[in-house]
Amino acid sequence: MGNWTDRIKDLRLTLKWAPPVGVALLRILYKTVQVVHEDKGKVEALWEQGDNIICAFWHGRLLMMPFLCPGKAAAILISQHRDGEYISRMAERLGFAVIRGSATRGGLKAFRQMISALKNGFNMAITPDGPKGPPERVKWGVIELAKLTGAPIVPVTFGASKRRVLKSWDAFLIPYPFSRGVFIWGDPLWVRADASKAERIGAQELLEERLRAITEKADSYFDVPPL
Repeated sequence: MGNWTDRIKDLRLTLKWAPPVGVALLRILYKTVQVVHEDKGKVEALWEQGDNIICAFWHGRLLMMPFLCPGKAAAILISQHRDGEYISRMAERLGFAVIRGSATRGGLKAFRQMISALKNGFNMAITPDGPKGPPERVKWGVIELAKLTGAPIVPVTFGASKRRVLKSWDAFLIPYPFSRGVFIWGDPLWVRADASKAERIGAQELLEERLRAITEKADSYFDVPPL
């Protein structure tokens, strides 16, 4: 019993201190990276006309996304897995409204919350290949969300001149301090409310294609060897 008590105490201590420390380190890292945006005019035009958007990016490019749109109200979908608790607490400290759930756990409730967020002035951030892959494959949820809300899906990615790529399922990218970084925005994608199954599958394939194209562009942006 004592071992379990000690483990619970250690977990609580980690949950208390790891998120603020992680956020502080992340902010320091971002401030050292010289960042530019490519083709951001597309999304700025949507915001100017009052649209909320669904930002879609690969799970492996997640790290710098909290700094994608400073000042914009945004909600983010985070899995209910244990590791998601750390990420959730960090996201809240970074100003996100957090929705917990995934395709396998809490999916329906999370889906309803995402619809509500988009209808109430929030932009939505989604990793369509998360939380566990397969990598760089768009799942159906983001397409259904766009269909039901009318919100455009805007693909976006991040690349860096000097980076480390982890040997994880998602090839998680971490920029080195004092490197150069780029956010690249893709063309918005709408899914009609009456879209057929074939049209939804087509939208899914098109989003996947656009995300892969801008990610390849980001990885070659600084004339560095491809990943």
